[in-house]
Amino acid sequence: MTEPLITHVHAWEALDSRGRPTVACRVATSNGAQGRAVVPSGASRGEHEALERRDGGHRYGGWGVRAAVDAVNAIYGPMITGLPVSDREAIDALVEERDGDPRLGTYGSNAALSVSLAVTIAGAESRNEQLWQTLANGGGPALIPLPMVNIFSGGAHAGRAVDVQDFLAVPHGAESFAQAIEWVDRVRHQCAELLDTAGGWSALVADEGGLSARLASNDAVLTLLAQGIDRAGFAHDEMGIALDIAASQLADGDDIVLDGEGKRLSADEWVDRLIEWTGLYPIVSIEDALGENDWEGWRRAAERMPDIQLLGDDLFATDAVRLDRGIAERSANAILVKVNQAGSVSRAERVLERAKVAGFATIVSARSGDTEDYWLADLAVGWRSGQIKVGSTMRSERTSKWNRLLEIESEGGTEFAGRQALASGISSVRGSNRD
Repeated sequence: MTEPLITHVHAWEALDSRGRPTVACRVATSNGAQGRAVVPSGASRGEHEALERRDGGHRYGGWGVRAAVDAVNAIYGPMITGLPVSDREAIDALVEERDGDPRLGTYGSNAALSVSLAVTIAGAESRNEQLWQTLANGGGPALIPLPMVNIFSGGAHAGRAVDVQDFLAVPHGAESFAQAIEWVDRVRHQCAELLDTAGGWSALVADEGGLSARLASNDAVLTLLAQGIDRAGFAHDEMGIALDIAASQLADGDDIVLDGEGKRLSADEWVDRLIEWTGLYPIVSIEDALGENDWEGWRRAAERMPDIQLLGDDLFATDAVRLDRGIAERSANAILVKVNQAGSVSRAERVLERAKVAGFATIVSARSGDTEDYWLADLAVGWRSGQIKVGSTMRSERTSKWNRLLEIESEGGTEFAGRQALASGISSVRGSNRD
């Protein structure tokens, strides 16, 4: 059978969930298959991520991406037309070589990623496979990831209503993905009622669909979330809490500045606070606990919190070199993988596999400026990441991923990751609950 070849590449300027322009791309093949992808973008972007290309000027407040679109149509499209669509890794390598910048800043990582995603999806379509099947490189049933689901937002996702960026529910006691999402929905509804009672406004949501945490303090949000879990009827060995501190947004040097409290804390003082929280609340995971360049602070935090999933996002930026340093220095025990931090599907895939070999937990993640595409769910299943972080249980750019995972699970022959996907050592119940 003749290998399907790429016959057409077309990119255009689309909109993400925040209404900002982003790059969309469609790839067609000689056997009639097509792959279409719209690239996401983050709000709290680390300084070590691959570099998007934005136009500047007056259009869309400078966020336009016409130059990146032109790069796909005028440079990448002609370059890959005629190549086998199945050679996705080789195509990613050609795009990286043509850009010439390790961070893909010449033509933009948003241009590169649009091609990478569209080619990967078209490759699956050309073989009449589901995307997760194309990405799977091992035997066994499809692994449906444990979800981290946004309940409250602060930080850059909610106008800095509180300092911590995201407060999430982790249904690690669920026995299936369908049950996990149902459980989280119960928690969210209880928290919405509690927020209204406390003087908030549950109708106001943040970038990722979480409730906008306009409360007095980070502690007040944590207390309310723990109460919501209790009111929903869950023990803390069934439902935990994850925090995305996004500390790079709070860091001044190695110090952490809490504007909401008017406090400036050293890294060690801040870790003291985090440890105090883990004793009061059922926290199982803390993301970006410290600034993205505070390697020593991360190392000490990992030593002091061995039973917490300490998750690097900005710290690692889905970058192999930074991950290798974190492994060597034992700076964390888990990594967040975002394909647009890497700039291509194959780059992100290599980082995830490297992390697995080192014994890290791996979490595939969406961005705050996401799209209605659901390919992220297939990436998480195909790569057997074990965990996924998408946002809340509302807004269609979030539910599209949850719905795709529900679809895959409903087809049967799958396995749910459950609490085993959390970083090793996390099994004890934390925080006050039922005696």
